Amino acid sequence: MAATTHTVTNQAPPLVGYDVFLSDRALAEGVERHLAPDLAAEAREELSGLGRTAGSSQAQGWGVLANENPPKLRTHDRYGNRIDEVDFHPSWHRLLGHAVGAGLTDAWGRPGGHVRRAAGFLVWTQAEAGHGCPLSMTHAAVPALRADPALAAEWEPRLTSHVYEEGLRPPADKAGVLFGMGMTEKQGGSDVRANTTRARPLGDGGEYLLTGHKWFCSAPMSDAFLVLAQAPGGLTCFLVPRVLDDDTRNTFRVQRLKDKLGNRSNASAEVEFDETWARRVGEEGRGVRTIIEMVAATRLDCVVGSAALMRQGVAQAIHHAAHRGAFGGVLIEKPLMRNVLADLALESEAATTLALRLAAAQDAVQSTGSPEEQALLRLAVPAAKYWVTKRCTPVVAEALECLGGNGYVEESGLPRLLRESPLNSIWEGSGNVQALDVLRALQREPHALDAFLQEVGRARGADHRLDGAIKDLLTELADLDGVEARARRVVERMALVLQGSLLVRWAPPEVADAFCASRLGGDWGSAFGTLPHTLDLGAVVQRARAEV
Repeated sequence: MAATTHTVTNQAPPLVGYDVFLSDRALAEGVERHLAPDLAAEAREELSGLGRTAGSSQAQGWGVLANENPPKLRTHDRYGNRIDEVDFHPSWHRLLGHAVGAGLTDAWGRPGGHVRRAAGFLVWTQAEAGHGCPLSMTHAAVPALRADPALAAEWEPRLTSHVYEEGLRPPADKAGVLFGMGMTEKQGGSDVRANTTRARPLGDGGEYLLTGHKWFCSAPMSDAFLVLAQAPGGLTCFLVPRVLDDDTRNTFRVQRLKDKLGNRSNASAEVEFDETWARRVGEEGRGVRTIIEMVAATRLDCVVGSAALMRQGVAQAIHHAAHRGAFGGVLIEKPLMRNVLADLALESEAATTLALRLAAAQDAVQSTGSPEEQALLRLAVPAAKYWVTKRCTPVVAEALECLGGNGYVEESGLPRLLRESPLNSIWEGSGNVQALDVLRALQREPHALDAFLQEVGRARGADHRLDGAIKDLLTELADLDGVEARARRVVERMALVLQGSLLVRWAPPEVADAFCASRLGGDWGSAFGTLPHTLDLGAVVQRARAEV
């Protein structure tokens, strides 16, 4: 007997077999905008290839398997020898191998490298976000190591290599390596100056032995780590390899892996150092200054990673609504659903546009040493990190709701996105840390505010709501007495004004109009889907749709 009652109808097909890069118009246009024509053509071809892979069923399958089979800690081998290894599913290695091969750890030495890498990171994160952690830290370790030219000469070619080699071996025997980071300790998270790990010097050659612990050590399977410890001269940055040059294991005891809300494919660990060999990076007592550029780079990656999660959530929501019928028509044609989708699309495009602008600023600093772009980054990175990562969770949650019950089911992929969404707001300094960092820059580095105001001022006169928001922001910034209690309000406003100015300059009129009316003009409710009905919402949604 035929199971006629089980005929499947009115279900959206999976969003698969598409180009994640080219179907994202805001991203593709941003790459064209920020790169010279010859570089843009080359980057477009590379990123489109990466985008097709990211949108394939194969890569999507890797992401599922890497999360369904999380890493496992093996402290000892079968004979009782301490090995402290972390085993990963083969899909994790496939994801990492493809990412490294696509240059996602190689930005610092090639023209337009930061824009190209940021775009690639945004594309590939949509296949699976967890393995982005070692990619990000490997990329970000380069500027920290440059504090010691000899170390940089030794390690940078391996860090920026396009070859991924799994397994622990002497770094000199590998064509490419990954880096992790260990800063936080049990007694305090972001307050790294309270660290208690001790570093005992071995003569005057820059070698030390470390003793202590790290409460959150990311990517413990990496080949080496940058860590902070208390040397005789104060808090200092050190390079800790997992395997020494003589092929012996450095003392790096993985006590346990964290059982995290999301980010399940990636390993985060508690580790202990016991007379662990390390090499000093930079001067004693200047550990924070040495590692700060690494932190700035990983913070920018938090912005890019959150933009990627938002983009994938929005793409899934619009795709579902374009194929799902309800109440006599297709969901995407219903005015209220169109309002919700457009509102989500605005948030996604604003995040992507801001992330690429910051990557372009980093390229300018690398290529010309631009003091204006460096000053802009000093304020804009923590402000963007604060705001964009904060917006990620509500965007993904609303996108999930667009799929209804289907979105709440693991097979849709949206629950994994939702579990991942708070991560970037917490890692590399949570919201309050970012807001206070912005205040610190405002109070101590007036040139940073000048650069920020010059950037947003490039759009002045183009939209009265943006002009009004800039004026209100200047009023807020004119009174910094007691500002700590309203720091989040100030930083939110800075991020929104910066996003609005970029969209007014570069986005289609319907996108800029809707953003300024809602985020800057106040014609907006407290939930998504409350945009003014007079806007061209259909055009906003169509622009954000991923065509298969």
